[in-house]
Amino acid sequence: MPKLGVNIDHVATLRQARRELFPDPVDAAAACEKAGAESIVCHLRKDRRHINDNDLIRLRMSVKTRLNLEMSTVDEIVKIALKVGPDQATLVPEKRQELTTEGGLDVVRYKRKVSGVIKKLHEKGIVVSLFIDPKRQQIKTSKEVGADYIELHTGTYANVRTKSKCRSELKRIRESALYAHKIGLGVNAGHGLDYQNVKDIARIPVIEELNIGFSIVAEAVFSGLGPAVKRMRGLIR
Repeated sequence: MPKLGVNIDHVATLRQARRELFPDPVDAAAACEKAGAESIVCHLRKDRRHINDNDLIRLRMSVKTRLNLEMSTVDEIVKIALKVGPDQATLVPEKRQELTTEGGLDVVRYKRKVSGVIKKLHEKGIVVSLFIDPKRQQIKTSKEVGADYIELHTGTYANVRTKSKCRSELKRIRESALYAHKIGLGVNAGHGLDYQNVKDIARIPVIEELNIGFSIVAEAVFSGLGPAVKRMRGLIR
């Protein structure tokens, strides 16, 4: 069964809304780990809209499970990742005006750039995952550039509104996961997963980890962060 990685970006989003010192994403990470999260995920964006450099440094010092840094391939962010040394780096596309990551990284188009970044991260002993759409050519190229894992983008599945489209997208994700596993890639998944749609994705046998953030933080407003993590972990299992 998949492990649960909790993305704590939106705890920092709440802090930044008032430019306060709280809520602290480092405290959130500790609460998630205590509740059973098996990794902590954060995204250091170029505009620092939520997680900032100091957060990342403190998370590296405090996280006891695994720290998974979502990051673009721009030189500034790559240099920070190499210095901080997360357990895992997940390369994602990034557009300045987007509310959240809108789709997978185009590994085919940016093959040379991605390959170079992966090489640098590997030299520092950092495991590398690529956040991609569930498309065979993207998966194949991810293997070619030396990625250890892929994270299948589940946003389209999460946003469909009809049962037939849901079944079709679920089938596409399942087939992509099985193909990636067959060619030797580790498989994770995430984006848009919540308490209503997570179970069918969790049933795909080769998926090792589901990375979930917004829905857990939103649920935590009503139930608390620990119970929100435990509830999601229970659904996955």
